[in-house]
Parts: sequence; structure tokens; C-alpha cells
Amino acid sequence: MSYFLERIYFNNRVVDYLIAVGIILTGIFLVRIFKSRLLNRIERWAAKTINTFDDFAISTVARLGIPALYLIVVYMGLGYLSFPVNVEKIIGNAANVVITILIIRLVSAVILRLLRSYLQRQEHGKDKVRQLAGLMLIINIIVWITGILFLFDNMGYNVTALVTGLGIGGIAVALAAQNILGDLFNYFVIFLDRPFEVNDFVTIDDKSGTIENIGIKTTRVLSLTGEQLVFANSDLTSSRIHNYKRMETRRIAFKINVVYDISFEKLQQIPVLLKKIVEEHHPIRFDRAHWLSYEESALSFEVVYFVLSSDYNEYMDIQQSINLQIFKTFGDLGIAFAHPTAIVYLQGSQRNGSINHPVNPF
Repeated sequence: MSYFLERIYFNNRVVDYLIAVGIILTGIFLVRIFKSRLLNRIERWAAKTINTFDDFAISTVARLGIPALYLIVVYMGLGYLSFPVNVEKIIGNAANVVITILIIRLVSAVILRLLRSYLQRQEHGKDKVRQLAGLMLIINIIVWITGILFLFDNMGYNVTALVTGLGIGGIAVALAAQNILGDLFNYFVIFLDRPFEVNDFVTIDDKSGTIENIGIKTTRVLSLTGEQLVFANSDLTSSRIHNYKRMETRRIAFKINVVYDISFEKLQQIPVLLKKIVEEHHPIRFDRAHWLSYEESALSFEVVYFVLSSDYNEYMDIQQSINLQIFKTFGDLGIAFAHPTAIVYLQGSQRNGSINHPVNPF
């Protein structure tokens, strides 16, 4: 038996192979015990706490730490054996690749966690978190490129020449895709400056609708008529945008025109009547009611008030009720609304002279 254990295959004794296998199996067994006994208990304990950071830390250990432990166990087992230089180089490179992937995933997970934690503390945090997909795609690309460059450097490749080549290629790509890169940078402007968010009702030039999705290149808006409008991010950042969701109050100004054929006493009553009618409605804040100007065929009054709500339907209900009450009150008091009129004077010729005949065609 001892003779068999001392036999040499590929520069290693049989007993060395058995010891290496024993190290790997024992390590895997211990890692599984750690995962099933200790880690699962810690996960159940963390689930009962209010703080979510411990949940993230434990889930990260489960997703990335356990594979790292398996890698360490296998590497320790193989390290007990003696391999040719080429084989050792392959094993070392394979270990570097796996470690690099685990580190990249760890960095990406930490960045995503920090961004989510930061955005969730802000107003409308859930909507902002839903917009993280585009940003995380860019961050992951940068993290992976950086990690791969470090990996190549550790494997002995000339990274400087590679970075130089990427820089020249990047300039060529940038020149060929200026519009795409412009939309990409404007996506970051929208994400950081927050001129609008998902579910905001906006007006862009002559188009109105609700923001559905903010992408890396385009932003999609659901219009009032039902179709989807697609805007390039560059167009949005260079346009004047009316964001109605952030409007807390709505200023209303409207005019009432009455006829010139009205008594002075009724003329004095009109501002008081208008103020009384408006103040009967809620939730509003009355501002003013004045005789504004002499028009060509009417006396014009202006009323200004504020609706203490951003809801458009509520504003229209209030304005409709005000219009109905004005119509009824003016009718009861005999105050006539003005409409466009004209008086035409016809000049007639007679032998004894000429006279002017005023004629009202209406």
C-alpha cells in the first residue's frame, strides 16, 4: 500500500493527490456548514431588523463571499501539488479571472446600493430608483473595463498600449456618434438636475403628456391623445419644459365685458359682486376684481384668483361654477353682457342740404 502511495504521476506522489483532494473536500464541507448553519441564521436575524444595510451585507456575502471561499479552498488544494510552469500559469490566470469577476461584481453591487440608498431618501425616491437602470449600465461598463484592464496588467500584458489604442478608437467613435453621445451626456444632466421625473405631466413646445420612461438616449412621453411621443434627450435639455406636477397653486385671470348702456350704480356693484362670487368657492384665494379698461364695444372687468391645488379638473369645476353664478347674478340684476356691435352713420344727400341718419344695424 505504501508503495502505491509513493508512486509518482506527473511530478506528484499519489499521497499528494489524496491530500490535495482531502483539502478541497474538507474545505467545501466547512464552507457548506458555514453557509447552512451560521449564514442562514444571520440572514433570519437580519430579516427581523429595520436596518436594510445588514441585509445587503449578508446577501452580498452569500452571493460573492461563498464563491470566493470555494475558490480559496480549491486553490489551496491545488497549491499543495507541483505542476509545470505552464500549468501553474494557467491556474494562476484562472484564479485571477475569477477573483477579478468577483471584485467587479462586488464594486457594482456596492455602487448600486449606495445610489439606491441616496435616492430613496429623496422625494419621490421610488420613481428615481426606477430610473437607475440607464445610469447603472454606464457605471457597469466603466467598472468592467477598469477591472479587465487591471486583469490584463496582472497577467503581464502591456496595458499602456491597449489604453492608447482604446483612446484613439474612442475618439473615432466619438466623432462618428456625436448625437448618441450627446443624448447620453444629457441623460446624466436629466438624472442629476431632475427637471422632470417619471409620472410628471409636462408640456414641451406644443406637445403635452406624462413622462413614462427616461432612457439613455430617448425619453418617452404618453400624450393626452393616447399616442407615445419619443424625444431625444438632447432635444429636451434644449427646450422650454413646463412641469405641471410641481405646480402647487394655479393663477386664474379672466375678463367680463358689459355693455356701455349701464347705470353708474350697477357699474360700482360689479367688482363687489365678482369678489363675493369667487370667494364662495373653495379651495381658492381671491386676489382682485377691477374695472380694467374701456373697450371698443364694452366695459371690461378683470378677475384674478388662485386655486390652491394643482388638479386641473378641480380648477375647471371651480371656474365653471363661477361662470354659472356670474351669469345668473348678472341676469337677475339686469346687467347685460357685451357683444361686438357697431353703429354705422349713413350720409344722405337732399336738395336742401344733407343730414346724417344714425342707423344701428343690430
